[in-house]
Amino acid sequence: MIPTTHSRRWFLRSTAAATGTALLGRPPTLAAEPTPPWSMRLSCSSIAFSSLPIEQAVERIARLGFEAIDIWSGYQGCPHMDEAKDRLGPDGLKRLLADHGLDSYAFSVYIGGFPKYAELIGGAGGGVAIRGSGAITDPENITASMKRFLEGLKPQLELAERHNVQLAIENHSGRSLLNYMDSLKAFVDLNDHPRAGIALAPYHIQKNGESVEEAIRVCGDQLLFFYAWQHFPSEKQLPGIGPTDFTPWLKALADVRFRYPVNPFMHDEPAPDRMEALLAKSQAYLKRCYAKAVTS
Repeated sequence: MIPTTHSRRWFLRSTAAATGTALLGRPPTLAAEPTPPWSMRLSCSSIAFSSLPIEQAVERIARLGFEAIDIWSGYQGCPHMDEAKDRLGPDGLKRLLADHGLDSYAFSVYIGGFPKYAELIGGAGGGVAIRGSGAITDPENITASMKRFLEGLKPQLELAERHNVQLAIENHSGRSLLNYMDSLKAFVDLNDHPRAGIALAPYHIQKNGESVEEAIRVCGDQLLFFYAWQHFPSEKQLPGIGPTDFTPWLKALADVRFRYPVNPFMHDEPAPDRMEALLAKSQAYLKRCYAKAVTS
């Protein structure tokens, strides 16, 4: 059967080629179709505008041209998940995002936890819920610690199944279980649940002195969220503001066919107008890096 994605012109060319080859006594061979280039989409975390109500944060993120949003709970006082839960409800959140042309992508639930917001996320259409891994329990045995963590994650994964959610576990420095490269490898090797994956924060990978590109490739198709975030102070955390070249990172994302939006990020956000200007620069920079990454 000829795949429906092929054109009539392709069919005639390939039929003629096959006939000619058959006359020479060799079996016909068809060239594989080229893989389309990886397409980069961009999302923005609502905590970038944590001093504003969720409606104004969404308006600014949409005005900047982002395609999707990562909505934050109460980290550093960010009110957005609780405003959505207590004031908008799932239908109101869906309307707000639809009115501004934003996809609901991720929900960062470090404060409060996924179960508190599961019904809101599911009712709004589902998405990726981002949480931490907690502290490591046995530094001498990463495999045993990761097995215990994944076993303990099962109740939340069952809840995720019911609400059309994927759980992304963020790597973090310090005493976090998901931290160094060996812990990323342990997670990927041991995780067999289709709704569990990794939210990769290069800030912490760089802090450890490890390779972000290698970390991306280790995560592979278990990578559910990517912070475009570098280990430098203040505004230099953002792509195109700090000195890191993001092109190799985007090339690695292209190599693993990352399926989700790239999310420029920083902590300790400046005032909204300054944040908006910085994010505009970061967007333009990431697009330039993307153009280089997919043609190199």
